[in-house]
Amino acid sequence: MELLCPICGELLTKTDGALACPAGHSFDIARQGYVHLLPVQQKHSRNPGDTREQVLSRRSFLEGGYYAPICDALCQVGKSYCGPILDVGCGEGYYSSRLAAATGAELTGLDISKEAVRCAAARYKGHQWLCASAAHLPVKDKSVGILTSLFALTVPEEFARVLRPEGIFIQVLAAEDHLLGLKNIIYPELHHKEKFSAPELPGFVLEKTVPVRFTFTVEGQQVQNLLSMTPHVYRIGKAGAEALRNTPTLTDTASCVLNVYQPIHKE
Repeated sequence: MELLCPICGELLTKTDGALACPAGHSFDIARQGYVHLLPVQQKHSRNPGDTREQVLSRRSFLEGGYYAPICDALCQVGKSYCGPILDVGCGEGYYSSRLAAATGAELTGLDISKEAVRCAAARYKGHQWLCASAAHLPVKDKSVGILTSLFALTVPEEFARVLRPEGIFIQVLAAEDHLLGLKNIIYPELHHKEKFSAPELPGFVLEKTVPVRFTFTVEGQQVQNLLSMTPHVYRIGKAGAEALRNTPTLTDTASCVLNVYQPIHKE
């Protein structure tokens, strides 16, 4: 997959241990194999995205197989399509590395967290891992066959720009009843908030929606790991955190939707 300079938009080519553009901007390839393509003007904080602790918690949880049904659904849908994969918000690479293995497609994983792509590059060799922003994808127009965003940001304009006319966007969103067991422990009361499981996206048409719902049980440290990989880790209060620490075993239900969108490319 051809990459663009995040500063000037020119094509990047590989030189000795780096990617460089004709304007002279150069980006080192880290020892682990990833490339940092997130200029300071695209950052909203000093160290955006998940911390190393969060990344390692997510890796431990996902490799425990608790969310395998989501990965299985992704691979089953993805096998019907072809072309290079771009995973936006790839995290530590659990889902997209398995999708690439199932489809045999070239993979580029992208996340705003340097710690996430560092872990992905160290574990899953032979793929392209980038620290970059979803709002400014450093990817050539119409070069992506399968674009995925699992529990991550959706930027319709950018996604439509980089997708081939025959490409697809696979989106995974949490449903309204996702992880109610966890929520009932960490919050004193739950407030109903309507969620759109298949939102309309400008520049796209929804091809199909696949619901994924299953029950799982976690014990010990995996209870805390589950919290660490959700947005609730930023919202939980002291009482909720204490209640969860006193929960040795948790049986919960994962509930999400897998949406497949096709881009609308104007002639």
